[in-house]
Order: sequence, then C-alpha cells, then structure tokens
Amino acid sequence: MIKVAIIGAENVGKSTLMNALLGGKVSEVEDLPGTTKGIIRRRFGKLKIPKGMKNPFGGADEFVLIDTAGLFDPKLELRGKVLSEERFRELIEEIVSADIVIHMVDATVGLHRGMEKLHHMLKMRYEKPIIVVINKIDLVSRERVEELRKIIKKRLEQEPLALSLVTYEGFNELLERIAHMAMYAGRH
Repeated sequence: MIKVAIIGAENVGKSTLMNALLGGKVSEVEDLPGTTKGIIRRRFGKLKIPKGMKNPFGGADEFVLIDTAGLFDPKLELRGKVLSEERFRELIEEIVSADIVIHMVDATVGLHRGMEKLHHMLKMRYEKPIIVVINKIDLVSRERVEELRKIIKKRLEQEPLALSLVTYEGFNELLERIAHMAMYAGRH
C-alpha cells in the first residue's frame, strides 16, 4: 500500500486536489478555512492516469490518498483554526506515515513559513519524497508563478509544479510525478 498525504495551509486547494485525483466529490470544498476538520483517507479505485502511461499502482487497494486539515492559517504563523495541539500532532504523525507528500502552495498567498519549516523537517528528518505544487495559477500572472517558482526553488531546494484545478494545467505532470514516486516507494 502506498500512502500519499496532501498538505498545506488553509484554503490552498487540498480537498479540491483530492476530488480531482479521485474523479469525484469525496472531500468537502468551501472557501471557509477549516472545512476539512481532520484527516480523510480514501483508497483509489483508479487514479486518472494520463493517456499512454502505464498505471503504476496495479490493484485498487494499493494506493491511499490522505486529505489533511489546513495546518496553518494562510495569513499568520498560527496553527490552523480548527486544530488543537493534539489534533496538530495527530496530523503530523499521519503525514510522517505517508510514503509520498504533496505540499501545496497557494499562488495568491505564497510560501508559508510554518509550511516551509514542516517541509524541511519531513525532507531532512524523515526523508520523505515531496512534490511541491503551486496551486491556483489561474488566479495570478505568469510573472507571479515564475517569481514563486524561484522562491520555492531557493527556499525548499525543489522544482515546484505549477497547477490549476480550474483549467487542469499541470495536472498530468502531477500524476506523472506521483506515479514516478509511487514506483520508487513501492520498491522499498
């Protein structure tokens, strides 16, 4: 079984991504911070795989997607509004148990300092493979996306993927990265 955790600050698009990956409404999606109160786990029946690409996940029970509550308030350095200290620790434990982490950054807000610290902890201490996604690129200029890409590359030492869950720009590339990491994770 391969577990993928979707993490980010509040309202970054985690639940929308989960629904897009599953091809249906599984997680509640609202503009209100704290819509996802804890952890939502869903086994993939089938991941939407790009045409011409072999499905790396094999059977339906080998892949689990985890949607998490917003870990931080997007405007402040505070924990997410719905998270007590205990719930925050539970979420971190769930994320640490994942094989792959998708770290989402809201293009309209930028890289959150708390998420940056968490990213480094997951990468260095737990050696988690992380896919960084700049979401909501349909709401900002190309210059803003490029500026964020440079900031993320410098601060997180990773090449982020630009994504819009409105136009689906970058969606196939995200699936390919997940598939690539899943094949690697499956060998260990």
